[in-house]
Amino acid sequence: MYRIGIDIGGTFTDCVLVDEASGSALLHKLLTTPEDPSDAVLDGVAALLAMGGVGIGDVSTLVHGTTLVTNALIERRGVRAGMLVTAGMRDILDIGRERRYDLFDLRLAYPEPVIPRRLRRELDERISSDGAVTCPLAPEAVRDAARALVEDEAVEAIAICFLNSYRNPVHEQQAAGIIAEAFPGLPISTSAEVFPYSREYERWTTAAMNAYVQPLFDRYVARIEERLTAIGFGGRLHIMTSSGGMVTPATARRFPIRILESGPAAGALMSAYHGRVGGIDNLLSFDMGGTTAKGALVRAGQPLRKYELEVVRVHQFKAGSGLPAKAPVIDMIEIGAGGGSLASIDQRGVIAVGPRGAGARPGPACYGRGGTLPTLTDANLVLGYYDAETFLGGSMRLDLDAARRAIADHIGTPLGLDVVRAAWGIHEAVNENVASAFRIHASERAFDYRQSSMVAFGGSGPAHAARIAAKLNVPRIVLPPGAGVMSALGLLRSPFAFETARSQRTALAGLDTATYAETFAEMERQMRAVLDEAGIAAESVTIRRRLDMRYAGQGYEVEVEAEATPDGLAERFYAAYRAVFSAIVLDEPLEIVNWKLEASGPEPMRDRPFRLDRPGATSAAPIGERLAYFPATGLAAVPVYDRYRLAVGTAVAGPAIVEERESTTVLGPGNSAHIDPHLNLVIDIGKGEPAP
Repeated sequence: MYRIGIDIGGTFTDCVLVDEASGSALLHKLLTTPEDPSDAVLDGVAALLAMGGVGIGDVSTLVHGTTLVTNALIERRGVRAGMLVTAGMRDILDIGRERRYDLFDLRLAYPEPVIPRRLRRELDERISSDGAVTCPLAPEAVRDAARALVEDEAVEAIAICFLNSYRNPVHEQQAAGIIAEAFPGLPISTSAEVFPYSREYERWTTAAMNAYVQPLFDRYVARIEERLTAIGFGGRLHIMTSSGGMVTPATARRFPIRILESGPAAGALMSAYHGRVGGIDNLLSFDMGGTTAKGALVRAGQPLRKYELEVVRVHQFKAGSGLPAKAPVIDMIEIGAGGGSLASIDQRGVIAVGPRGAGARPGPACYGRGGTLPTLTDANLVLGYYDAETFLGGSMRLDLDAARRAIADHIGTPLGLDVVRAAWGIHEAVNENVASAFRIHASERAFDYRQSSMVAFGGSGPAHAARIAAKLNVPRIVLPPGAGVMSALGLLRSPFAFETARSQRTALAGLDTATYAETFAEMERQMRAVLDEAGIAAESVTIRRRLDMRYAGQGYEVEVEAEATPDGLAERFYAAYRAVFSAIVLDEPLEIVNWKLEASGPEPMRDRPFRLDRPGATSAAPIGERLAYFPATGLAAVPVYDRYRLAVGTAVAGPAIVEERESTTVLGPGNSAHIDPHLNLVIDIGKGEPAP
């Protein structure tokens, strides 16, 4: 039997077919179809089956990652959604945290809530902070409010967000039942089910975004299922979540907010896998595709995780300038730079790249699909890093003249630069943006990347990795086989998993073993129900417990690993606190704020590495040469290698270009590379070119 992984990005859709018995893998990359992303899914499946001579009936599992939810929020393509709130709390989404993300910016801007004020209705109800009902919910008031939203305002989904529902969800559950009876089939998101978190702004914003994208995502999944069934697919469809676990389509439809970073999460997990195989505990995971770049940190073999991310940021690198989503997620920094990112001249008169992109249509100017604005891919083509004839394995011919015209018209001529220097400016602007983002992300997490390695992947990542690593003083880069579609490969190694968190303030001094065990046991029952739905046997489930703890009276918490009993919690808290703040100077009681639990099944194909056989891997000779630009050499001829022909142990000295079907690796002067026993292309940065 076979497994298929498909990761839809903003520009390209990556596809992988793997034989479950042998691990043998086939790779394919095609342009995304933004009008209907399911077209690319079906086209990718058809191409893989043809390449492998496999029938659709031989495919047992299809795992899917998508940026559909993220793009819908960024582009505001969700549905018209309504919201029911506790009386007096209608403006919570607008008030937010009442914090300025930049103290010195007098023109601060924040993203608009996805549910506008006119579509929020107040209801008389109240549950106290200890969970007691102090003002009952009136069923008729719920019906009237829902009827006004559905019939008068034509909303397609409703979010129910009541104060203190994280402590007692009874009113939200009652309201959901009343609305479901009155309007069968209407998508309903209750904040306590989406994420039972104590801070109402974050909880309500998350529930609102879940409702906003739920009908859109539901229709998308239904269309995928319908079209797969039509071609004879009888296996299991799984969806990747932001935290790196798979869920069933039914779970994904209930909680689309958990699918925000599904594809990139798979790439970070695959980076950690390659680190473990290569004996590398700490590394930077760098993924650059056609639309965005993602950075993640792997410490002690595991990607760093968190329970909040921001979307729709007004300022890319300023925390607090976006909408918070409370959901388990691999901790990643997003940079609005990819192969299709548009280059322009900003108000300072310097080159800026992104965050706007050309997407798959019209795409970069060199794609010949109607694009006239310059992009990073156009710059890399002009610099000689890409070959117009061999791009995407020769299946997609690029237009070099169109790329030169776009760069000259919009960048070179206005700045008085020749087209090659203008292209280098575009290329280098992206490198510096990514390096700066990594510096900020790592320093905020006390991560010293100078002693780490970088795993680089994605369609564009290998072309930029060496230059970025030089800027960061990262000594080594690992480029796995199939780096151009590595997130799709990661989908096939992701276990079934689901996480939840519950806000329940508890003084550590008064916590007994029975209360501790029962709190986690109730959460575990909920998580096992999700995995039971996926057919995961109870004995195969792994449970991980964590707690958010703090000194009583503090406003924020640190995460602590939890065991089956509360013994030793204080010592673990002190160690975690000291790791963040260097010293402990308080003599205050401790309290637990949030309880977290992750349930996961076994890792698929754990003991079988992917095999990307290369029968022609016997030569160390270049297949040719072409003109490529580097600041130290100018435009000069450099050797070009076919990665599929490079045998284990083969060494390559920079400057050089190493091509494969899904991506291209650029080695600068001073870089050296070799093929290791795992078929990774390993780059040692050396001194290289001086990095500004």
